Amino acid sequence: MDTNTAVSFSHITKRFGTIVANDDVSFDIKSHEVLALLGENGSGKTTIMNMLAGIYYPDEGQIYVKGEEVSIKSPKDAYDLGIGMVHQHFKLIDVFTALENIVLGLDKSEADLEKARQKVNEICDRYGFEIDLDMKVYDMSVSQKQTLEIIKVLYRGAEILVLDEPTAVLTPQETEKLFGVIRNMRNDGKSIVIITHKLNEVMAISDRVTILRKGKYIATVNTKETNEQELTEMMVGEQVELDITRDEVTDKQKRLEVKNLTVLNSEGKKVVNNVSFDLYGGEILGIAGISGCGQKELLEAIMGLQKCEEGSSVIYYSTAHGVHELVGLSTKEIIGYGLHLAFVPEDRLGMGLVGSMGMTDNVMLKRYRKGDGPLLHRKQPQDTAQQIKDELDVNTPYLDYPVRKLSGGNVQKVLVGREIHNKPTVLMTAYAVRGLDINTSYAIYNLLNEQKKNGVAVIYIGEDLDVLLALSDRILVLCNGQVNGILDGRTANKEEVGLLMTNLKEGD
Repeated sequence: MDTNTAVSFSHITKRFGTIVANDDVSFDIKSHEVLALLGENGSGKTTIMNMLAGIYYPDEGQIYVKGEEVSIKSPKDAYDLGIGMVHQHFKLIDVFTALENIVLGLDKSEADLEKARQKVNEICDRYGFEIDLDMKVYDMSVSQKQTLEIIKVLYRGAEILVLDEPTAVLTPQETEKLFGVIRNMRNDGKSIVIITHKLNEVMAISDRVTILRKGKYIATVNTKETNEQELTEMMVGEQVELDITRDEVTDKQKRLEVKNLTVLNSEGKKVVNNVSFDLYGGEILGIAGISGCGQKELLEAIMGLQKCEEGSSVIYYSTAHGVHELVGLSTKEIIGYGLHLAFVPEDRLGMGLVGSMGMTDNVMLKRYRKGDGPLLHRKQPQDTAQQIKDELDVNTPYLDYPVRKLSGGNVQKVLVGREIHNKPTVLMTAYAVRGLDINTSYAIYNLLNEQKKNGVAVIYIGEDLDVLLALSDRILVLCNGQVNGILDGRTANKEEVGLLMTNLKEGD
């Protein structure tokens, strides 16, 4: 075995019931490298890294660390071997400080706060971290929480780090800072694995790329010797068109007029603060902002799912139904009046679909008031469900199979397909491609563009700024619940959007 090899996976197989998540997978992680682990949803990326982190145990195969076969049956076993994983969903105690979270769970000899503070400061100086060790976690931004998680595993002696979707909710400026830290760790001899779906970031930060597809190992390539198109084709198994076409706006009919919209959360804090903008048919309005900036609450308020404060106004313009003030109406009333608003929420099963129902019944939820009498007709909803299944390649055993038993990506396909098939005049989407593979993501982008060409007014909230810039005609940037700018999607750039998202100025 190569002495430069930090970890070697040999013929790893992992099953969950009848599902084979990893099927005879073998590849290496080297010292002094950043390895990007790439694959569609369900390809087995996180599963195999969870086995390295001691969360799962392989059914077949062996794991070698620095040439020695190991048995990793718990996260403690992983830490003892110098392995640490930073999960996509952070595992921190909100009411504790950063320093308290770092030493949490360690032996008393390792948990002395003053000695820990000195050691953590040395780690920060060495790799370029910035953190307030006395700050409570509940006061931290997403970026600060991620920094804390990385410091926590380094404090425990990690030489091999796994970062699961580390840039999912970071601004471009925060991403670049993280990449600087990752490069410092690599230069210090550490092995870093990044699980990601952002191909531009794979090209920017990794030394090598390992590709998995449907649980199987496909290839490992040197990053300098490949490109985004080749990586996509290896992930998907066929040629994929990665271009997003943006047509010129042709229909400038106003569909929504939002004025002074304000929403309070349960603690009385303004999560949407005096927001105003217009939305037109035939355009895609992208909404950018860091996690918790008010995007979710803004769309819910328009749809009647959030109570708005006095002075708020959302006026809906419809050729068929005239002008309506939506503030004060419930979602049921909005749908009952025949107003053609469609909403793809962030919460797929809690707010979007009924998990115990199949595709046909979930389609019927939006149509049951449209019949001629008290009886429900299943034929048309069933045909629509079949169309959605075929168009978006929904992987379900049959149309009445409960959607809660489907993968997250397939649930998202059902939700997006249903809303588009309702022929809306306004379509609002929050993270419409979250959990979807590249093929289906681009199918969704094409569907949104088709809606735009049909004169539909589209609001698009997404995590990938490259897609947001490529897809949107205008970009509204939210920061702390307020509009911090509205940019032309054709001339804006990631750095400009990122600065507005965080309320920073050039050079900060």
